Amino acid sequence: MSRRSLDEIRIDVYRNGEEPYGSARNARAERLVAEAEATGDRPLLVEALTGLTVAYTSSAEGDKMFVPFARLLRMWDQNPADFDEDDTHELFWMFKWVSGSALDQPHIPLDSIEQWLTEMRRRYRLAGHSERAVHSRDFEVARHLGDVPRAERALAAMLAAERDEMADCHACELHERGRWETERGEDARALDVWRPVLDGRVGCMHEPHAVLALSLLPLVRLGRLDEARAHHLRGYRMARAEEGLTVAVAAHVEFCALTGNEPRGLEILAEQSARWDRRGDVGPYLQWLACAALLTDRLLALGQGERPVTGPAGGEWTAATLHAYAAQEALGRAALFDARNGNDRVSTLVRGRMTAGPLLDALPLGLGPAREATDTGRALTVGRPAEEDREGPDGPDASDGSGASEELLAHARALTADGHPSAKAAWDRARAAVEGRGDALAPADAAEALDAEGLDLQRRHLGGPEAAALFARAADLHARAGRDGRALVSRARALIVAPEAPDASVSPEAPCASADGLDELCVRAGALHAAGRATAAETVTVLLLRCRALVAGLGAVGGAPGGGSAAPAGDAARAREEVHRLLAFAEEAREGRDRREDPELLSRIASAVELLARITAPEDPRAAVRLATAAVADHHEAGRPWLATPAELLLASLLAAGADHEGAAAVARGVLGDPARVDLLGPGDRARFCLALAQAVTGLEGPGPEAEALLVDADLFAGAAGEGAGLGALVRLRLGGHYCALGRFHEAAAVLEAVLPELSAGHDPADLVQARVWLAHAAVGLGDPRQAAEQYALAAAGTRDWADRHHHAVLSQQTAEALAAAGLPEESARAHERAADLWRALGDHVGAVRALRGRAWEVLKARGPADAEVVMEEALRENERALAAAGTAEERVRGTAELGHTHQQFAHLLVGAADTAPFEEAESAERYAELVALFERALREAERAIVALRACGEAARSDLWLCELLAVRLEWGLGRAGAATGRARRVHAGVQDLPDPDGTLAEVAAECEVLLGAPESF
Repeated sequence: MSRRSLDEIRIDVYRNGEEPYGSARNARAERLVAEAEATGDRPLLVEALTGLTVAYTSSAEGDKMFVPFARLLRMWDQNPADFDEDDTHELFWMFKWVSGSALDQPHIPLDSIEQWLTEMRRRYRLAGHSERAVHSRDFEVARHLGDVPRAERALAAMLAAERDEMADCHACELHERGRWETERGEDARALDVWRPVLDGRVGCMHEPHAVLALSLLPLVRLGRLDEARAHHLRGYRMARAEEGLTVAVAAHVEFCALTGNEPRGLEILAEQSARWDRRGDVGPYLQWLACAALLTDRLLALGQGERPVTGPAGGEWTAATLHAYAAQEALGRAALFDARNGNDRVSTLVRGRMTAGPLLDALPLGLGPAREATDTGRALTVGRPAEEDREGPDGPDASDGSGASEELLAHARALTADGHPSAKAAWDRARAAVEGRGDALAPADAAEALDAEGLDLQRRHLGGPEAAALFARAADLHARAGRDGRALVSRARALIVAPEAPDASVSPEAPCASADGLDELCVRAGALHAAGRATAAETVTVLLLRCRALVAGLGAVGGAPGGGSAAPAGDAARAREEVHRLLAFAEEAREGRDRREDPELLSRIASAVELLARITAPEDPRAAVRLATAAVADHHEAGRPWLATPAELLLASLLAAGADHEGAAAVARGVLGDPARVDLLGPGDRARFCLALAQAVTGLEGPGPEAEALLVDADLFAGAAGEGAGLGALVRLRLGGHYCALGRFHEAAAVLEAVLPELSAGHDPADLVQARVWLAHAAVGLGDPRQAAEQYALAAAGTRDWADRHHHAVLSQQTAEALAAAGLPEESARAHERAADLWRALGDHVGAVRALRGRAWEVLKARGPADAEVVMEEALRENERALAAAGTAEERVRGTAELGHTHQQFAHLLVGAADTAPFEEAESAERYAELVALFERALREAERAIVALRACGEAARSDLWLCELLAVRLEWGLGRAGAATGRARRVHAGVQDLPDPDGTLAEVAAECEVLLGAPESF
């Protein structure tokens, strides 16, 4: 293979400098140094060595930078002329990295570090540079050694010195100053120092990544938990792929360990497993070890020592074994620093970090509290008092002997009759008191206790075989006690309980199974009631359970956008008929009595009305609102507000769907603002009310702090209820959308990426599509069009079979635009073509026109002007179809405006296809003629655009004048100075005194003024 030229090597050195930092870039830089050295060209070798030193310094191999840097320094001393201006700047700039990197290497003696600092000071003075950077390195050394007086002197000297081109960037200086404040216990002052970095006013390659990580614990200690959560979500995504940010990644592990987010810390540990092999930078690796030891220490404290975790390659690790390894390794390396430094500062800090106690029991991150609660073994009881405290109003005291047991039994029976959530706890206390005196519960009481236990499991979404067995046993005991009606109720409950948790948005008792098999029980209930062996309330309860099964089979209210299918009309009609039959029976049974005489029957009627609202909602939302409102009122009138929860959640949902966000907020606030109600809510229902209120508040005010806090709380409560993968995933989807709407794209992406796997498993496909769309929006905001294109494409695929094809067309169009932004013209052109076909199939010719115009531009990039012109001409034909199909004046204006835009873009495309060099520099007469022809064609297209846009009147004012300006430029380009000047004057006069909300016309006028003042040869 022939030796490459100097220019070829130099170009590769430059290109490698644009690659991401890491081992791959380092390896290429090493090969380029060897190749440059073989040429014998010293300036080229300087460039290659500089590239290698820079690559090492910002990777996990910073310990390797000393050799190439020392070699550069020798070459400088031998012949400074080998260094151009940029090389000279880099050489002096890299001096600053030597002392910092040396501090991270305990084998480098302290005397050598001090000598480097002295040498840096000498050379900076000789070169005429400010000593600000020298004092900054002195400050760094002093802080590492724990020499406070020296650190304070150096910091003061640094701030007093002039800032010149060799000074650290402002963001890096603020990083170090804030870190110093935290080491002195001044968290608030540190955050004030860091504010310009955190606000985005200053930054650099590693900032705000590093400061976001450093700010986590100070924010937690100051109680600024929302900011801490936001900084973790944003900061970890920024730092996770950077080899040189091990210290920052370790700080995120530490944050998780100290805020009750150990599983999140383990996720980071697993994702960052490559950092176990990056031991060259001993200082950062020591911090990684210490934080891993801290995290595993927390797992040991939670009884999770045998839990498998990710550790160094080549071994199988548990929390206990990884803790022992990381702690031993960390202390061993800390001892090396102590020996080098002559004090125990490093080992003292490391020990303190590894054994730190938690700052919080739990800080919800919006990344899945169910996983957090379950995996750590931590019992989250948010929103749900301990069972022994949930005794309802005026619960009796069990400490008064045998008489108290009768009071406890009476209290438990009363709570059961009321359907109170505390019934199970009351029966537990009553049973304990009865058994304490050597007795057992009577069959009727034992049956009620079993019913209460089964219902409690269902309220906590733990129903299934266990609850069914409890209800079956209760039915047998009721029958033995001669309570045939109650036995039928328990049998019906046992029959409909399925292994899967029920949809509690319908009711705590709602079955997942069909109503088949309940018909016979309903017939028996009617017969028992006729014979006087079952009360009206018991009979209605059996009928109600069958109705709930029917309604549950209809699915949730509404459906997937464009993809959901309504329940078969026959099923809905049958459910409606059964509910009306129930209500008729109840009204007949209550005839002649005040509705308040039988609160149990009234509450059952209210539940039936709620079911009727659910059936009615898809076809008549307003009627459903009236029914849900009546159901809520009846539950409250019956004195059982806790039974109104499903109806209240339904009402809030219906009001929000109808854009009555104020009404929805009032319903949710009415529950969450009532301490008595909140105490009786399970965490799952509390999560639902928080979610409902968050959505209502967002509808009223847009996304804001209250909605965010409610969504985070809802996620926490859903996790505590064991619904993290179901309800919690929906909450986190909304939280991701909330962050996206606020432009907090790092946080949005973190939440949405975490929730995608859960939404992919058993959720409504529309939710997964929405998550991907929001994630694509976030990727666009983060400047990552490739990820945006991927997510838009996946979202589009998810809508392919939806009944409403508009979603598929929109997402296909967005995929094409993201591919264009990602610099993939061929792929984008194909995607635009698919989008155009979809718009045509929908009869949306304007949409097809826009897709074709986008395709033309991508074809220009991928295949050249000839093919691009063919596509633009196709867009013009589609414009003609759009105008022909226009049925209203508004549609004709819209179609005419699009025609103008197509001609305008055709003109731009023709200009883009031309060589931008001045005509007189054209390579040949033939090329000159081609350029003139292209500009003349572009001018004709611009004129056609002007005619079309002028016909649209006010609707296209700004576009019209922009097109006039384009024509001015084209006439100038063709050398027609007189025509261009005349048009420029007309345009300038025409835009004067016109409304200009976005400043477009001001820009047009300004450019006309420039053109009018230019010489004719312009």
